[in-house]
Amino acid sequence: MRQKRNVILIFLGPAAVLYILVFLYPALRTVIMSLYDVKNITSPISEWIFVGIQNFQKLFHTRLFTESLKNIFKIWSLDGIATIVLSLLTAVILTSDIKFKKFFRAVIYLPNVIAAIAVGYMWILYVFNNKFGLLTTLFSRLGLESLAAIQWTDQRHLFLAMSIAYVFCNVGYYMLIYVAAIEKIPADYYEAARIEGAGAARCFFSITLPLIKSVFATSLVLWTTRVMGFFELSLVFSDITTVTPMVYTYNALFGTEQSVEGMNVGVAAASAVVMTLMVMAAFIASTKLLKDEDHEM
Repeated sequence: MRQKRNVILIFLGPAAVLYILVFLYPALRTVIMSLYDVKNITSPISEWIFVGIQNFQKLFHTRLFTESLKNIFKIWSLDGIATIVLSLLTAVILTSDIKFKKFFRAVIYLPNVIAAIAVGYMWILYVFNNKFGLLTTLFSRLGLESLAAIQWTDQRHLFLAMSIAYVFCNVGYYMLIYVAAIEKIPADYYEAARIEGAGAARCFFSITLPLIKSVFATSLVLWTTRVMGFFELSLVFSDITTVTPMVYTYNALFGTEQSVEGMNVGVAAASAVVMTLMVMAAFIASTKLLKDEDHEM
């Protein structure tokens, strides 16, 4: 028994040490730093000044941060609905009997293997360009001059343009998740339903949706995590209407020209703690609201 225990410790020991050094220690250090005034990320602990919750108070009294919270909530909710609906619809289509399914899956997933910065500039230069962009050209040829006249890159429409690009970037990722879930459902279920006279819509709402319910909880947590890390497109579509908490944290951490007070590591740590709490809240809410019922498969 002792020998088995030693073997387990030998194999688990390095992993535990790596977990503590790479994940646990940085997380705890960030939480502690959020309670201190830290001028530089390399400042020794002896130079930290305890300020309690002042960093959090400063966060929620800073217009740029509150605007970033509003932006991230709109991205999480509106873009999330669009992404999940389009991903699920695409997954249902690509798990049917259509031809070239693998080709279409690869094409739709392609934006996920391209750097987000590159995708963002592609959208600005070739889709949202006010002179020769895809949308302007398409609407003009369809005779929809009012839509063709939209200035996608002005402050009024910039957030919408960024949201469209972000949904486009994420549909392929969640499509593969739903494809994998749908393909696990036994074909016998659908055959039995069709024998009983059920159509495609009835099969979807009575079989597919209930049996992939747990996947929605997983995708909600993944979506929240990805949204909290929303960074590259926010920089490409740079404006106060597109700033996100991750961008605000970066500005506070490194003191870029967009930061209000220059470098403030304590405030950046407090922002990171707030984002972590938001992800944890989404995880708890998803597990409670989307409890998987015991469907036997």
